[in-house]
Amino acid sequence: MATVADHLAAIRERLAQAAERAGRKASDIELLAVSKTFPVEVIQEAVEAGQTLFGENKVQELLAKQPALPSRLRWHLIGHLQSNKVRKILPIVEAIQGVDSLDLAKDINRVAAELGLFPKVYLEINVAAESSKFGFNPQAVRDQLEALYGLDRLEIQGLMCIPPFSAAAEDSRRYFVLLRNLRDELEKLGGAPLPRLSMGMSHDFEVAIEEGATIVRVGTAIFGGR
Repeated sequence: MATVADHLAAIRERLAQAAERAGRKASDIELLAVSKTFPVEVIQEAVEAGQTLFGENKVQELLAKQPALPSRLRWHLIGHLQSNKVRKILPIVEAIQGVDSLDLAKDINRVAAELGLFPKVYLEINVAAESSKFGFNPQAVRDQLEALYGLDRLEIQGLMCIPPFSAAAEDSRRYFVLLRNLRDELEKLGGAPLPRLSMGMSHDFEVAIEEGATIVRVGTAIFGGR
């Protein structure tokens, strides 16, 4: 029976092959292991296989797990963040992916100033305008970019998205292209680099890499079904 270490090795090989197809270096793409709902013991298996970057969706779950795992691990919050949880999460994560509104960005900026922090954030874009998902629509992020850049504590790393699920990985490509093109547009509009693109999950991360992903978020393909 395949282990977590086996799955990680296979994912890393697929990542490297996708990078090669795209004329990119595998070292330019980070693998984020999505460990939500999995216990500390399973996460530790991934750590022993060399994985150090993990993502959790819920603040309380991350707060419970982090003390039981090695302090060298890097954590991203990748789920929707409620404003009343900002103060708890800021000191313990490397980055917040999924900053999905100007109001949330303002709350993070305010709390960060109070804590003396400069958090790294990704702006979540609702690429398919799905009512069930959080995120800026593309026009809103264009309109609010100046206000976002005016938040002096935030280090805006780039953009992230979660396309509509389809069993066919190729169906995600147009959304990854949309995100990349929007990033390029915002760089010109805002006059500042947005070097990071967080896109692609277990079923479509290779397509995301071909379209410029710098971080892929893989859970099921590493840890198994939930």
